[in-house]
Amino acid sequence: MGSKDPIKGQELETDIEFIKTPPAVPSKFQTGQDCGVKVTTAPAPWVVGSLADGWIGAHSRSFRHHLFATRTLHPHCSIPPSTIPLPADGPGNESFSNGIFLAVIFGVPTYVAWKLGGGIKTTVFLALLFFFPLLTIYWFVSSAYSPATNDKVKCPGRPIEEYITFKNETDRLKWSGRRKIPIQTFANMYIAGEVEFNGDCLDVLEYRHDWATFAFTVDLLKFVIFNFFYDVGIGHSRQEDEDQIQPTYDAGNDHYAWFLGPRMIYTSGIISDVDREETLEELQDNKMAIVCEKIGLKEGETMLDIGCGWGTLARFASLNYGAKVTGLTIAKNQTAWGNDALRRAGVPEEQSMIECMDYRDMTGRKFNKITQLEMGEHVGVRKLTGFFRQCYDLLEDDGAMYVQLSGLRQAWQYEDFVWGLYLNKYIFPGADASTPLWFYTFCLERAGFEVKSIDTIGVHYSGTLWRWYRNWVGNAEKVTAKYGGRWYRIWELFLAWSTIASRQGSATCFQFVAVKNLNTTHRIDGVSAQYGLHGALAMAKAAGKAVLSQ
Repeated sequence: MGSKDPIKGQELETDIEFIKTPPAVPSKFQTGQDCGVKVTTAPAPWVVGSLADGWIGAHSRSFRHHLFATRTLHPHCSIPPSTIPLPADGPGNESFSNGIFLAVIFGVPTYVAWKLGGGIKTTVFLALLFFFPLLTIYWFVSSAYSPATNDKVKCPGRPIEEYITFKNETDRLKWSGRRKIPIQTFANMYIAGEVEFNGDCLDVLEYRHDWATFAFTVDLLKFVIFNFFYDVGIGHSRQEDEDQIQPTYDAGNDHYAWFLGPRMIYTSGIISDVDREETLEELQDNKMAIVCEKIGLKEGETMLDIGCGWGTLARFASLNYGAKVTGLTIAKNQTAWGNDALRRAGVPEEQSMIECMDYRDMTGRKFNKITQLEMGEHVGVRKLTGFFRQCYDLLEDDGAMYVQLSGLRQAWQYEDFVWGLYLNKYIFPGADASTPLWFYTFCLERAGFEVKSIDTIGVHYSGTLWRWYRNWVGNAEKVTAKYGGRWYRIWELFLAWSTIASRQGSATCFQFVAVKNLNTTHRIDGVSAQYGLHGALAMAKAAGKAVLSQ
């Protein structure tokens, strides 16, 4: 358990004054002209922007309900801010050549060794010596000069000065007119207070293709080589995880409350109604109900929530389902908040509690159900299979595990990396396990699990982040007064940029339900919880289309 001594930032729920999520700021940059791709709408207050090959259009009300009744969104459907004015694609994997990359990495040292009269040993030595310099040069050049994945979107063509204002004359001269700034350079300058948005942060970022590039910078590549590669290849010892994660989540409960709102949940919510703007609290309640239903949680069952945050899911499962929940977090502030909320809700300690404990110390117990929501990213790519195997050992043979993980798309664009590395540097240090879908299923299956269901909820994350962003902006004075302008700008940029990233597919989020892959697993018991199948069939039956006519 966490210490009873006062801890910096250990505010409890009763210490926080929550605000109602402010309304969206109308865009000041819309041209009212055709941007070259379809931009479609849904009933107010939602205005939905399609991607380059979007398709929803002005379909019927019943069709939209069909999309959500099956809890599945078409991957090209995206949720607002208010409008999505410029859903452009940047350069990425479509123009990246693995063949040329390998030819450079191996060809250059081979050629130099040949010119020097060396043999195999010389070639290997030079290959090791040249690897990072060549990697840096190749990525720098390819990110700066590759063509866009498609050129269907028409940018307004405004000068950069209409979007952002540089405070130093040197910077104003360097980037002016149609000379675009690398967005990584802009991010660093914005955090330092050297440049400002000419309007709402999110609104200006929607037009970033008109004023910024996604070229890799020297600063970005240095971070990749000296920080990110270390985390992926060597990091994630117990001490390193504690040093990176605990300060992040013990930064101050008030800090997180100022954007997460009363539910204090730092994971994606779920949209259930496209005909109205659901509140952030409704999105999170939707998600918690879905989690409990997907694993078939029953009264009296034991549940382990790994990486439980402020314990809201533990409280929800305890109150609404009568479960006996153990939540794990290594953040003392979260532990104090979670246990305080449980006790005030009338949940006794012998039923449910939050423990300040590293997941690696949870041994020798068995649980009917295990949940872990966006915690695996902190485990690390190398250790993910081992982590799932530990979960396997903690789960009863007839149990079920719910896993929610942030992911990246396989068909990447350079902006995806720049955005992701910004998060790794400033928001989630050490969180390197966001990958495409296939890697997660690979790790789960290697650990002995059978994946029962998968849902992709990236578009729901965008809706969640959009509300977090508005809360953060609405609390700007409080944040700045306590944590300073730099801290406010770091998180403002993160929340705005991530709203776009998860909407356009740069990032997404996956929901898995897994069971032990044993012959003795009674798979028929899980059929009733396969809601994607039942939702689609229910819609077909309701429309009278579920039976083949004779």
